[in-house]
Amino acid sequence: MSLVLAGLFVLFLLMGIPVAIVIGAATMSALNLSGVPLMVVPQQMFSGINSFALVAVPMFVLAGDIMAQGEISKRLVAFADSMFGFIKGGLSIVSVLAGMFFAAISGSGAATTAAVGASLVPELKRKGYDPASAASLIAASGTIGVVIPPSVPMIIYAVIAQESVRDLFLNGFIPGIAMGVGLIFIALIQGHRRAYPRGTAFNLTTIWRTFVSASWGLMAPLIILGGIFSGVFTPSEAAVIAVDYAILVSLFIYRDMTLKQLYRIIIRSGVTTAVIMFVIAASSVLSWTLSSWQVPNQIATAALSLSSNTYVLLLLVMAVILVAGVFLETASALIILTPMLLPLAAQLGLGTVHFGIIIVVGLAIGMVTPPVAINLFVASTTARLPIEKITRAVLPYLGVLLCVYLLIAFIPLIF
Repeated sequence: MSLVLAGLFVLFLLMGIPVAIVIGAATMSALNLSGVPLMVVPQQMFSGINSFALVAVPMFVLAGDIMAQGEISKRLVAFADSMFGFIKGGLSIVSVLAGMFFAAISGSGAATTAAVGASLVPELKRKGYDPASAASLIAASGTIGVVIPPSVPMIIYAVIAQESVRDLFLNGFIPGIAMGVGLIFIALIQGHRRAYPRGTAFNLTTIWRTFVSASWGLMAPLIILGGIFSGVFTPSEAAVIAVDYAILVSLFIYRDMTLKQLYRIIIRSGVTTAVIMFVIAASSVLSWTLSSWQVPNQIATAALSLSSNTYVLLLLVMAVILVAGVFLETASALIILTPMLLPLAAQLGLGTVHFGIIIVVGLAIGMVTPPVAINLFVASTTARLPIEKITRAVLPYLGVLLCVYLLIAFIPLIF
């Protein structure tokens, strides 16, 4: 029946059916053929989304959308430019740092790409930067949005693996910073080779002025993450506070958003959340089915029979994650792969938190790996460039992200 399920899954995907429907339809068909009562489907769907931790998902999505539409992201970009714009190709560094700043607010790769791209792409074009390379760098920086806390995929993984969201968040900083440093390294090399111009001249007065202007945005990650790690509130409560803070700053401090715009953002975020939650609900049925049929244990046994070398098996696991990230949406891939690969990860001696970082980073890289490269499509829309140009330009950045991925997997510093 496992082969039947896999065959139906591939068939429905080839038919062009949305992934969430594919997961539910393939699982229901396989269960029906195996004689399992279909009453289990709605039961498992409701069970899959009946988690307090998942309250954080719609809230972080909404907070990210509000901050992306308002002045917060623009002021963060201006502050980063005042510090590093004087370096040759400095706007490339600003692109990465702005992505890292916004990652600590939004928890979403697409939201990070959209916010930074809208603020920086016009300026990069005006300064003579290669548009495709600039857009691809912003898309690559957007992958950090799901690694540096708060991270929506980490929350989903924590629910599935029954792991602490706080521990995952705590261990997301070093991988996220490493990804950013790698991207900055490539960007600097390209800046010198292409003789990119310098940006804003280094001036302490300008730095102070932009710092004061961006201070409300800079406080957001301090409040959110500081509250979580100090134990003042849970990640779910932090997500609600992030929304309240974003509304307060946008409506009453910066005054760059109207109630009508806020209403539209809430509706759009609700649609996004509905898609994510439906994927989680449908995937929960699949996870239950796979567990009932002992598929994860069979996969672990089969993989261990291929080689006794831990490093070879870990590379195999990483390859599976990367391939899944290329073809599947992040939430879908997480819910499908986590229960399947977690037993194998335990056999390889990987802790639950370490494996969580590996799977989240691997799927994040999939956001800039065609054909289902959501960050590239967002960057393409923002820069108004064909996706083919951005795809070619992203290869150097993709290469350095893969190198960082290997380091994260094989050198577990604090996991």
